[in-house]
Amino acid sequence: MTRKPVVATIPNGGYLPGTVKESLPSPGGKEPPGQETVMLKKKITLLRGISIIIGTIIGSGIFISPKGVLQNTGSVGMSLIVWTACGVLSLFGAMSYAELGTSIKKSGGHYTYILEVFGPLPAFVRVWVELLIIRPAGTAVISLAFGRYFLEPFFIHCEIPELAIQLITAVGLTAVMVLNSMSVSWSARIQIFLTFCKLIAILIIIVPGVMQLIKGQTQHFKDAFSGRDASIMGLPLAFYYGMYAYAGWFYLNFVTEEVENPEKSTQLQSAFRYKGEKL
Repeated sequence: MTRKPVVATIPNGGYLPGTVKESLPSPGGKEPPGQETVMLKKKITLLRGISIIIGTIIGSGIFISPKGVLQNTGSVGMSLIVWTACGVLSLFGAMSYAELGTSIKKSGGHYTYILEVFGPLPAFVRVWVELLIIRPAGTAVISLAFGRYFLEPFFIHCEIPELAIQLITAVGLTAVMVLNSMSVSWSARIQIFLTFCKLIAILIIIVPGVMQLIKGQTQHFKDAFSGRDASIMGLPLAFYYGMYAYAGWFYLNFVTEEVENPEKSTQLQSAFRYKGEKL
């Protein structure tokens, strides 16, 4: 029998000079015997996963997008068709990602799936486009909307200064960054709290609207397609506004490795496909 060479390590996980790792991790993900695998802590429960999805979908988009959809469609009826089409397309996307989340149990979302299917080059391009263009632009829109809505009660009778909006936006971004860096558990708890707040805000809007419909206030639905005809350039913009409002159904797949029992959590997104089965 031969003894394996002893490799000395230092506390921060590196290796002392003159020592070399025996081998790199295998492509299949199986580590050689005697080597430890770094794993993410599974801190996201089913409730926290639901709050991430709902809390991300119900964001600034639902309060910003309706105006853009109605302006670019030109009529109430066409705007409802656009909202329905965007909802169906988002539903299909959520079903696909629920299946991917249970099949490929790796964090990373879009990047991971493109890497697994098409290879490293398309995945590298996709993640850089996400980091340099998509994510900063989306974060800027959401953050500026937060700053404007936060200051709205204090500037009821006058215009909100742009500098004040930018300062509140910077403070909000910094607070979110610090919170997510300090503790996953605390950020998840706050996510749950904010999700309930958003649901309450949506109910405050929906319930009075339904009550008005019950009372017979349906004049806006008579001749719903009358008005300005939708232009060829307007419909894509309306569709984009609608998709932005529904965006967020894919965010749980970015932290799949931190989800407890991902099959149960992601199955909730496509539960209607499993009628009669228990989650």
